[in-house]
Amino acid sequence: MRMDISSDTIITLLQTALTPAFLLVALGSLLNLFTGRLARIVDRSRILQHEYSKTTDHEHRLIVCELRDLEKRISIVNRSIGLGVLSAITVCVLISLLFAMGFGQFDLSIYVSASFVIAMILMAASLIMFLREVNYAIVNLHIREEFLELPEKE
Repeated sequence: MRMDISSDTIITLLQTALTPAFLLVALGSLLNLFTGRLARIVDRSRILQHEYSKTTDHEHRLIVCELRDLEKRISIVNRSIGLGVLSAITVCVLISLLFAMGFGQFDLSIYVSASFVIAMILMAASLIMFLREVNYAIVNLHIREEFLELPEKE
């Protein structure tokens, strides 16, 4: 059984699928950014874990506090990555639905619309989680006074 699909139909389908494909590229770039951020957090936590047994008293408490902050940041970035991946999967489903509509002559417009809205909501949630992690990192950044070399207070 051979399907009669004209080259015009294929070209139109590819043009229609191109817009969500750009969204997929953007999501890939965001995921690259998120995983880079996660890698830096993990590297910092490994350094602190190595120093953990070598410290005592005040220094030890500082390391424990920072490790707790890093654990929270890892969790937030991980959620951001998860939401970004779900958004990308939804975009893949969207592209598949577009092709199914074009080749199968099905009216899947409600599913296509819903897929797009879901993908955008997931992407927005992913970006919100990333913003949350960045804000958490900034709020919990403590530069100790001895490193600032501030003038002595009288």
